[in-house]
Formats: sequence, structure tokens, C-alpha cells
Amino acid sequence: MDVLTSVFSALLDWLSHGFSGFNGWEIVAYTLITTHVTIAAVTIFLHRAQAHRALDLHPIVSHFFRFWLWLGSGMVTREWVAIHRKHHAKCETADDPHSPQTRGIETVLLRGTELYRAEAKDVQTIAKYGHGTPDDWLERNLYARYSWQGVGLMLVLDLFLFGAIGATVWAVQMLWIPVSAAGIVNGIGHYWGYRNFEAPDASRNVMPWGIIIGGEELHNNHHAYATSAKLSSKWFEFDIGWAYIRILAALRLAQVRKVAPKLVKAPAKTAPDLATLQAIITHRYHVATDYARALKAACAAELAALRAGDTRGKVPSTRRIKRLLTNGPTGWSPTELEHVESTVAQSLVLAKIVAMRSELAALWERSTESSEQLLVKLQDWCHRAESSGIPPLARFSHKLRRYA
Repeated sequence: MDVLTSVFSALLDWLSHGFSGFNGWEIVAYTLITTHVTIAAVTIFLHRAQAHRALDLHPIVSHFFRFWLWLGSGMVTREWVAIHRKHHAKCETADDPHSPQTRGIETVLLRGTELYRAEAKDVQTIAKYGHGTPDDWLERNLYARYSWQGVGLMLVLDLFLFGAIGATVWAVQMLWIPVSAAGIVNGIGHYWGYRNFEAPDASRNVMPWGIIIGGEELHNNHHAYATSAKLSSKWFEFDIGWAYIRILAALRLAQVRKVAPKLVKAPAKTAPDLATLQAIITHRYHVATDYARALKAACAAELAALRAGDTRGKVPSTRRIKRLLTNGPTGWSPTELEHVESTVAQSLVLAKIVAMRSELAALWERSTESSEQLLVKLQDWCHRAESSGIPPLARFSHKLRRYA
């Protein structure tokens, strides 16, 4: 009887506290730390190193991340990489595995995991986009073959450490990636937030401090320069994933292959040259955004004048014209585009601003012309912009000349 009492008492004690003896705050700290390690593994290993080849990791670091992801998420490297690469290749189209622009924000937020699993079953997706990922004995015979046994082992570990509350700890660990990655990044990151770069998609920076999701909050920056190991761009932005990468690099456990190029300006330059052309092509999203901002006031003034003489209230908003200047005619319905273009045609200034934007965009779009031919066009563009009689356009051209 005493033995049964002792066993029952020990069982109750284990259910209440587990074998770790952690108190409530220590369990919370453990949960936050382990989920953050999972986030770090996703952003550093899966995303930046594997999907985009922005850095190389030491084998010890890579194997740790692979093992941890097996325990903490059950995700297979090749599947995750393939789905993410397809997202970039087919962004905001019907073939995008998880775009809220085509599937709806509620679908991506609430059913993001289902979308991931469905795409992971597409053999063609995995074969086309999953190349270059680990294919060693461990991957074939453990991580990929027994992917859910890893999270089962994590459940056993949590129950052993914390007793009954370990099941809750495990649930948080398992939900962290689906909620943060499949929901916030894939959903909100293409629906709401601010944009530094007018990339040809709907990507947004969710917030300027990338801590909770390891830097993935800076999603617009990533889509503008997908192969950059660093996701922060502005001085006020912080990418904790990049901080970890710098630490690993200092310890010779990582080697950065590429970061987003910095725009260099030479104040003394008076004429655009090949370096200017290359800078415009490289920083095309920055140029498009800057152009729209520089000409916004001039467009607003013209629209106000048209609106004053329009009795039907058909003049579009300044926001729509700015959208045309930043993204060009892509993403518009035929009716919307016809409406805006008919308004632009009523103003010589608006028509000039929109036409000059199209000519500027032609410099960085795919072309069979040589660099020398494109440079001649750039020089002519600057000359016409500065003699256009539109002061903001002339000032923008003078700014553009200094790109180096």
C-alpha cells in the first residue's frame, strides 16, 4: 500500500511540476526561447541559406538547425525551400502557393498550414524548385522519412520536463511557425504594412523591428532584394536574424555571400555614365519609389485643376496616379486603366510625367540593347526631363545624374 501511495504521489508530483522542477515563469521562458530558436532556424537556415543561397553555414550549424527543425516543426527542408522559391517565381498569381491577393487574406491567415501541405504534395513543385537542398543519409532516412516522429519526440521531452503543462508548451511550439510564418509573413506580409521599395508584388514590411519573427517582418525589403542575407534597409529598421548571422560569421561558422547593394551618389557628377545606368538598373525599385514621391505634388496640383472643372466627379485620386507612377500599368483592370489614362490625357503635365516614367522603366526592363545604347537613352531622358518645364521632374533628373 505504501508503495502504491508513493508511486501515486510521485505521479501527481510529475503531473504538477515534471522532472525539471521549473516554476511558471521558467516554463514561459523556456517556451519563448525554444520557439525563438525555431524562428532563427527557419530564417537563417531554411530561408536565407537554403532557399536564396545568401550565406553559407558551417556543417555543425546546418546540422543543428536541421535537427532542431525536425524536433520543433517537422518541416522537410526540400519541401519548404521548393514552396518558398515557387512563391517568389509566381508571386501574386494563381500559381502562388500562398498569396492573399489571389486566395484572400482570411484563407492564408486561417488555412496557411493547409496551403503548405497541399503544395508539399505537388511532386512537380518539389522537383522543379527543391534542387540544391540536403540529400545525405540523415535527410533521406530520418528527417524527411520520419518528419513527424521528431515533433513526437519533442512532446515526450516536454511532458518529461514539465508534466501535464508540457502538452501546452508543445502546442505553442508547434503553432509558432504556422501562425508566424504561414499567417503573419505569408498573409499580412502581402496585405498590410509599409513599403520601402515598389517591388512588382504586394509585399509589405509588417513592422520595422524584426525580432518576433527573426527579421522576416521586413518582407518588402526581402522581396526587393531576395538574395540578400540582411533584411533591414533603413536606419530605423532592425533585423535580429542578421545580428545572429554576424555573430556566426565572427565565429567563422557562417560566410555571407550577398547583401543588398547600397546606393552610392557622387555629388560632383554632372553627366550620367555607365555606372549611373548600372545603379539605376540595380536600384530600380528605389528609383520607381523615388520618382513617384518626387512627382506626387505636381500630379496632385494637376488633378485638383482637372477636378475643379469636372462636374461629374470622375477624376481619379492622387493615390491612383502615384500607383501608376510606382508600379506602371501592371495590376490594373482594363476599366481602371482606361479611366486613369483618359484623365492623364487631359493634362499635358500629367501625360509628360507618366510618359517619362515609362521611358525610365524601359531602361531596367529586359532589353536587347547594349549598355552603350541604353546610356544614350538615359542621357537623352535627363536632358528632356530638365528642359520639360516641370521643376520636380528636373530636380529628380539632377538627382539621378549623381547615381554612381
